[in-house]
Amino acid sequence: MDSRRTLKIARNGYIVIALIICAFGVDLLVHSGYPTDILIRSLGLIFIADGVIKMIGYFSKDFYCLAFQYDFAFGILMAALGLLILIRGETYSRMLYVVLGLVILTDALFRIQMSLDAKKFGLSLWWRILLVAVLAGIFGMILVVDPFNGEGATRILVGAAVVLEGILNLCVAVYTIKILDRFCEPPDEYSRS
Repeated sequence: MDSRRTLKIARNGYIVIALIICAFGVDLLVHSGYPTDILIRSLGLIFIADGVIKMIGYFSKDFYCLAFQYDFAFGILMAALGLLILIRGETYSRMLYVVLGLVILTDALFRIQMSLDAKKFGLSLWWRILLVAVLAGIFGMILVVDPFNGEGATRILVGAAVVLEGILNLCVAVYTIKILDRFCEPPDEYSRS
């Protein structure tokens, strides 16, 4: 498979997964009484799909190598957590919010670093990624602490955190992944000051 095609698959996959994550988060916000077994299965499948896309992205040739720089190991972790959630989700349902919070917090920290790298490359919209990453990280940290002990308010918090995670992934895909016809010349929007 050629590198442009792999990059297109990774970018489009990132966008689709981000939109699915956003839709899932909005659904959680609207229907805070979501049955736990459906929540567990949905998260498991989303984690697996996100992990696979992250691993594909890692092996693509992104122009600045920003979006996918940490995605091989993180993709394996996401896929493994997704499988664990699908297989043993009911056993760990009490810890589900903490695991989700840790995943969101970890991804936010990687994206904060990536946004600072994007600034060094001269990408003008780096600050949007930084802003969303900080917000997602705050919500991820709150989920880890679980101030509401898994009650209805926690589900609303989970929905908001998941929406922010989806928006973060969408920002990364749109602002940092560029598919070029040739890899030797950056487009004008990438020129450094």
